[in-house]
Amino acid sequence: MAKLTVEDLPLEGQKVLMRVDFNVPIKDGVVGDDNRIVAALPTIKYVIDHGGRAILFSHLGRVKKEEDKPGLSMRPVAERLSNLLNKPVTFVPVTEGKQLEDAIDNMKNGDVLLVQNTRYEDVKDGEYVKCESGNDPELGKYWASLGDVFVNDAFGTAHRKHASNVGIATNKPGKAAAGYLMEKEIKFLGDAVDNPERPFVAILGGAKVSDKIGVIDNLLDKADKIIIGGGMAYTFYAAKGIKVGNSLVEKDKIDVAKQILDKAGDKLVLPIDNVVADKFNNDADTKVVEGDIDDGWMALDIGPKSVEEFENVLKDAKTVVWNGPMGVFEMPNFAKGTLEIGKFLGTLTDATTIVGGGDSTAAVKELGVADKLTHISTGGGASLTYLEGKTLPGIAAISEK
Repeated sequence: MAKLTVEDLPLEGQKVLMRVDFNVPIKDGVVGDDNRIVAALPTIKYVIDHGGRAILFSHLGRVKKEEDKPGLSMRPVAERLSNLLNKPVTFVPVTEGKQLEDAIDNMKNGDVLLVQNTRYEDVKDGEYVKCESGNDPELGKYWASLGDVFVNDAFGTAHRKHASNVGIATNKPGKAAAGYLMEKEIKFLGDAVDNPERPFVAILGGAKVSDKIGVIDNLLDKADKIIIGGGMAYTFYAAKGIKVGNSLVEKDKIDVAKQILDKAGDKLVLPIDNVVADKFNNDADTKVVEGDIDDGWMALDIGPKSVEEFENVLKDAKTVVWNGPMGVFEMPNFAKGTLEIGKFLGTLTDATTIVGGGDSTAAVKELGVADKLTHISTGGGASLTYLEGKTLPGIAAISEK
């Protein structure tokens, strides 16, 4: 399905409502990692360069009580955005009412305005009412009334049905478009899942099988191979009758893992050796073992033979999607498997390589290979939902061409 994009909209003199993902870390009133702000710049610049008036909406953190609000103001984000754009950004400290409406009415072509944290609308008079995150119809209608057209560039929230994405879009029929970032995500993830160049290999890591069951199930019908790493590998070990020692296992998912193994045949590739430790600690005693893991030991990373095996599966791939670490990435002594896979992906110059999820993304950035990959997804949860083959409400609400 072809969606409207920002380039399909009339922008000159228009009030352009934009949903962006500025959910960034803030400490002592200063933005830490500004990657998400930087990722939205091409769409914002396109709008203002074409005479649009950019009215930006984003959530920041979770607002569940009045006391959460002061520490989750968008003001520091407005300041950082102003520096990045090298032009003033009007910050409006409210999410509705005369102050916001007047500020929008006073905008000129090419101006940029940032609305206060949309999740302030989740708490009213001290009560947790979830108007934003519950997609309150009146709120979506009100925000939509503030502008002429709508651009959704927040893929990170596309799997959520909020007033600031789905609510605004449904009240702008025929005038809701995807921004460049959203368009890129739809293209790369969509092509990978629906029309991959083969061989298509998926690498799935992370702690729990339960987080990825839907993804594995959907990709078994689409991928040529699925490499499994991280803590969830040991639930599959248990399903195969391999001893797991003290490794992480979801006992209630062993039967599901058995069903997946039966369905997968030789498509599923599990680690053949593991770095095991005597406790969950970076300074634990470690050794590399193949096969059974003894009691008192837990697997915290894939071993060198697994790295070699995984690279062997990947070397001829034409499409690779990677989501989730191969081990306990936050501990340096158990990050090697994840880093080795990331480094190898950077050498696949003849393949479409897509990375999503916090640890996988952190790994390729730490290695300096991010620019060698085709696409780094900005939305962990959203990319997983896409890989599950599910409809993302934020994308579904964008107008068709």
